[in-house]
Amino acid sequence: MEFFDFGTIFFLVAAVVIFFQLRNVLGRRTGNERQPFDPYTAGRTRDKDPSKTDNVVSLPRKRGPGEPDDTYAAIDAVAPPPSDLNKGLRAIRDADPTFEPKSFVEGAKMAYEMIVMAYADGDRKTLKNLLSREVYDGFVAAIGDRESRSEKIQSSFVGIDKADIVSAEMKGGEAHITLRVVSELISATRDKAGEVIDGDPETVAEVKDVWTFARDTRSKDPNWKLVATEAED
Repeated sequence: MEFFDFGTIFFLVAAVVIFFQLRNVLGRRTGNERQPFDPYTAGRTRDKDPSKTDNVVSLPRKRGPGEPDDTYAAIDAVAPPPSDLNKGLRAIRDADPTFEPKSFVEGAKMAYEMIVMAYADGDRKTLKNLLSREVYDGFVAAIGDRESRSEKIQSSFVGIDKADIVSAEMKGGEAHITLRVVSELISATRDKAGEVIDGDPETVAEVKDVWTFARDTRSKDPNWKLVATEAED
């Protein structure tokens, strides 16, 4: 007959105790346990019901029979059909599906302020990025003439009161949009001695301009450039 020494008995008892403790802590399998997470299949197998997914990206739905076509809704809100302006804006939208009249006006207003201030400051670099070649040449000539007499323009842009699209058309692949802008500006021209020779440095003046912007819809360049200017009395 063999006998276990004290050390063997001790380890057997310890093993039994540990087994029951693990059983109590971990519990038993019931068949309802969550499956181990698999990063390669989790996205394909989890939540098979689309209504239960947390992140669902809805694709554009095709227009059904009898449903209104909202392709030109934003344009019709600005220029009701069948006006010439509406037709012109629709033609631009057909050539450039990303075109939105309200976004255009907001961008044109920012460009207007930048151009007015760049002209006053003689900032040729900024003007070159915003003007067509012909308009740029005219602005630069006026700046050079002013600088030759050592004159400076002191300007403060107050804001734009109104900006409305008055005409739009496609000329070949180029979109042309004319905007009537009413702005407020404090402006004065000073001579070499610093004396005011034009304008008033203390008075806010109302300025009315009719500007035409254009862009080649066939180009990847999304920027519009000023192609014509006209002061309105």
